[in-house]
Amino acid sequence: MTNDKVEFSVMHWGPCVVQTKVEQDILSGLYAEAMRSKKDASGELAGLLDTQIFLEDKKKFTSFFDVVFQMYNHSLTNFGKKFTTPPKYVLDKLWCNFQKQYDFNPPHSHGGALSFVIYLKIPDELVKENKKYRGQSIGPGGISFHYGDVKDYSIVNHSFFPKEGDMFIFPAWLTHWVYPYRSRCTRVSVSGNIIDKVKLSDLKE
Repeated sequence: MTNDKVEFSVMHWGPCVVQTKVEQDILSGLYAEAMRSKKDASGELAGLLDTQIFLEDKKKFTSFFDVVFQMYNHSLTNFGKKFTTPPKYVLDKLWCNFQKQYDFNPPHSHGGALSFVIYLKIPDELVKENKKYRGQSIGPGGISFHYGDVKDYSIVNHSFFPKEGDMFIFPAWLTHWVYPYRSRCTRVSVSGNIIDKVKLSDLKE
């Protein structure tokens, strides 16, 4: 090991979290379906939010999520995961969070194989509040993913202040949370659970 001609590699470690961007027509379609749907999701979710709604017609977005599933498997392969047979994913649940002033999602994980979040609306008031924040965390309206014990020489958190159209896909067991904010505005996001196994008793003709 001499001079500046040192060859080295760094191992990937921990969960595979994929960030991508969603096109406007999909964002608009998800928002329209969320506004049309009426089924309350609060009883099945961890969020301390007044308005959480299941999207009733998931089939509208089948082709979009098929592409997302393929992208995640491709990313997971590049991340170092070896498959004998790549998993086949099915969208199990799809819901919309209307986060308002002081609402938040405490640290939690999801059921199934994968989860995701897509940001439909990020109000300007929230963007301004986050920019004024001077603390050490990602700040108001941010999302944090946490994995592992806090130790020197390791990274246990990845945090983001999202933009409209951002999408994150991650293992369902990965702990994550959303920070509250003080602005009088509503941030809209869509989340879902993805399964890779279906019980025979759950199958319909």
